[in-house]
Amino acid sequence: MAEGKDSTSGGDAAAQGDGPAVFVSYSRGDLEAARPVIALLESAGLDVWWDGRLEGGENYLAITEHALETADCVVVLWSQTSVASTWVRDEAQRGRERGCLVPLSLDGTMAPLGFRQIQLLDISGWKGRADAPEAQRILTAVQARLDEPGAPAAATAPARPAPPLPARKAPAVSRRALILGGAGLASGAALLGLWRTGLMGTAKASNAISMVVLPFANLTGDAGKAWFSNGLSNELRAVLVRNPRLRVAAPTSSGAIEGEDEFAIGRTLGVDHILRGSVMRDDTRVRVSAELVRIEGGLVRWAETYDRALEDVFAVQSEIAETVAVSLVTEVAGDDEAKRAAAQQQEVGGTQSVAAYEAFLRGMALYDVSAGEETDRAALVQFDAAIAEDPAYAAAHAMRSTMLAAVANNVASGQGESRKLFDQAIAAARHAVSLAPKLARAHLALGFAFNNGQLKRAEAAPHYRAAQELAPGDADVLRSVASFHAYGADTALATQMIAQVIELDPLNARAFRSAGYVALFARDYDAVVRHMERALALNPSLASAQFGIAIARLMQDDAAGAISAAKAEPGEAYGLTAFAIAAHRQGDAQGSEAALEKLATTYDDSFYQQAEVLAQRGEAERALDLLDKAYAKRDPGLLWVPNDPLLDPLRGEPRFGQLLSALAS
Repeated sequence: MAEGKDSTSGGDAAAQGDGPAVFVSYSRGDLEAARPVIALLESAGLDVWWDGRLEGGENYLAITEHALETADCVVVLWSQTSVASTWVRDEAQRGRERGCLVPLSLDGTMAPLGFRQIQLLDISGWKGRADAPEAQRILTAVQARLDEPGAPAAATAPARPAPPLPARKAPAVSRRALILGGAGLASGAALLGLWRTGLMGTAKASNAISMVVLPFANLTGDAGKAWFSNGLSNELRAVLVRNPRLRVAAPTSSGAIEGEDEFAIGRTLGVDHILRGSVMRDDTRVRVSAELVRIEGGLVRWAETYDRALEDVFAVQSEIAETVAVSLVTEVAGDDEAKRAAAQQQEVGGTQSVAAYEAFLRGMALYDVSAGEETDRAALVQFDAAIAEDPAYAAAHAMRSTMLAAVANNVASGQGESRKLFDQAIAAARHAVSLAPKLARAHLALGFAFNNGQLKRAEAAPHYRAAQELAPGDADVLRSVASFHAYGADTALATQMIAQVIELDPLNARAFRSAGYVALFARDYDAVVRHMERALALNPSLASAQFGIAIARLMQDDAAGAISAAKAEPGEAYGLTAFAIAAHRQGDAQGSEAALEKLATTYDDSFYQQAEVLAQRGEAERALDLLDKAYAKRDPGLLWVPNDPLLDPLRGEPRFGQLLSALAS
């Protein structure tokens, strides 16, 4: 070894002209910590080159360079010492360029800038035992590289592997999915295929400075803690969307294709910058690394690593958001304007309790899974835990309201529990608004509970308006507000807003499904089919999208097309409704009646859907009787009444006019 050079590794085969399987790069000061890694690899039968095997008199640099260039895998051992070594950095750089780098952290130190896009294995707790989990992870990572030797380097920095998320189940068939904004999840694999085939296109250009907050990598070594890193990046996004000078891509788009090339994601979303990072934490400390990168040219505009006590995570989050915003806005405005814009993005409704924050993030992870009543109730438990830790945590009260309303929508309207849950949702949202009047998610929760739980549109309207004004760049907020307008007289505004949602969140199946229903209420049936087909391309199991297509086909006098869509609908209640109408159109009275009977007996709270069938069959009085029953139960399906084309045969009936008046009050 040349004096003063940090240690690198490899084997005799290199000297003979054949490349080693593994080249190990480390700092000389870490020799004792490096030996167990080398021993593990050699015990697995791998040809390992490391500089301890150099013979006296050999040309050190030539042998090392040959081994580095011909090894099938380059293992770099990062530590507080090695991150300062130019030799180790050079060797790591070559391993990254050749696409065969496996980085390990000996003492918990994060890889230096430029190497954080690749998953880092933290082996700081490993005692050298070959049967320990850390040993298996090392061998698995190395073998993965050996299975693809000599992989060419990407033109841009390689993408980090995605931290695992909670398993996403197919959405349960529920009453709340009958309403715009119900649960629906996108498939990452389907998304990737779409933008590779060009189906999705790119987001529309905007004058605002555009960016996407990518899910932060979970480097804790525990996949079960991905909720913390994902939650931190989502909360950062929630702060940044409040900045009027930024256009921030929505979380579904940001998270739907984790693990793919980050620059490709940014280009697909039509943004100019990406904010990416990683999180390592234990019970007392957290290390957050973040960097803001311009997609064009890959310029790193800002990067920082924060190694703080866990309770300082809130200050870290605020500092990242402010620095990123000022850095971007200064590009098109002066420093004063950038600082004024950043001041508008200050977090509201938060907490300073780590325990409350962690419970909140766990709740948000369950909310994102949104697989039905089970995950909704589990999320509710976490938001309750957050409130127990910090009773003044407004965001937790707002999300508690959201989950109470979600559970209420899954409970049959004829049961007293539904009304009780909606009453609790209203109380929780009101408390959130009182704690943080500028919290958009609190106003959104209150508007939803009023509208869906009590059919009080007039009381809901100011809260939807407040949510939009407080978070004009938040796709989730805009989607909910657009749906609210679609139920009323202003379908043109709803159409305009949902177009903005798709621009912000172009890979979200729910966004396209909402756009489909907005188009349905605007009587643009071609657009209904187009949006719903886009939603189904993103998520083939998405509930109620085929139902939207079936209605559009019925309105286009295509009963056969409606039956085809009804049979493909995963939600049985939707499929039965559409089939009963389409069968009647085709003269199949027996089939229509059988479907209606099954709908009534299987779903005893489906008064609204039964009324749609009867209205289309010309049985006005029976249909109006069922609508009266639905109103008595405050069935949220009645939100469709003002614009539902299936109820058009009833619009000249006096009783129908009375129902419209009652709903508008």
